[in-house]
Amino acid sequence: MKLQDKVAIITGAASGIGEAVARRYLDEGAKVVVVDVKDEGELARRFEHTADRVLALRADVTRREDIRRIVDAAVERFGSVDILFNNAALFDMRPILDESWDVYDRLYAVNVKGMFFLMQAVAKRMVEQGRGGKIINMSSQAGRRGEALVAHYCATKAAVISYTQSAALALAKERINVNGIAPGVVDTPMWEQVDALFAKYENRPLGEKKRLVGEEVPLGRMGVPGDLTGAALFLASADSDYITAQTLNVDGGNWMS
Repeated sequence: MKLQDKVAIITGAASGIGEAVARRYLDEGAKVVVVDVKDEGELARRFEHTADRVLALRADVTRREDIRRIVDAAVERFGSVDILFNNAALFDMRPILDESWDVYDRLYAVNVKGMFFLMQAVAKRMVEQGRGGKIINMSSQAGRRGEALVAHYCATKAAVISYTQSAALALAKERINVNGIAPGVVDTPMWEQVDALFAKYENRPLGEKKRLVGEEVPLGRMGVPGDLTGAALFLASADSDYITAQTLNVDGGNWMS
C-alpha cells in the first residue's frame, strides 16, 4: 500500500472530492484526519468502518484557532502529519457589475486565506519533524482563465496555483513537495448550486448547463469524485518525490498545458 501509516489531513471531507480522496487514502493504508464545517458526528459516521484510523473534526479554516487545532489534533491522535490535501472551498457567481465586498471576502477567506495558512501550519510541523512531506492544494480549471460570471472564484483558484508554486520553491530544501490539482467540471453536490446559478443568470432551465458542460468535455462527460483520487494518491505518495510546484489538470481534456 502506497500510504501505509502515513498521516493525512483532508479538508472539505464531508462529501464530493474530499470524501472520495479520504477513502482512497484509507484504502492505501493512511491514517486520516477528516475536516469539515459540517457536523462532527455525521462526518465520523461516514468513516465508521475505519474508525481506528480516522479522526473527524468540525473546523473552519478561516479561523486561526481552528487551523492550530487541526494540526495539534492530528499530532495528538496519530503522532505526525505527512500529507495535507487542502480541499475546502466555496463557490459563488454573479455578473461582475453586481459583485459585492461580502462575496469577495467570503470566497477569499476560505479559498485563499484558509488554504494558505493551513498549508503554512502543516509545513511548520513537517519542518519540525524533519522528514519532508506532501502538500496538495486543490485549484480548478477556473484558475487557468477568467469567466464572465465567476470572477472571484476564478481569481481565488488562480491564487491557489500561484501560492502552490511559491510554497514549493520555499519548502524544497525541507523535502516538502507542494503541488496542486486543477479539476474540470466534477459532478459533486456543489454542482447543484452551480447549475442553479447558471440557470438564474443565463436564463436556462435547471439541469441544462450541467448537461452542456458535460457534453463539451473532450472525454465526453463530467468528472466524478473518483476521477480525482488517482492524482491525489500519486501526489501524496513516493511516486511523486521528484515533482513539485506543479498543478496537474484532471479535467477530461478541457485545458491543455
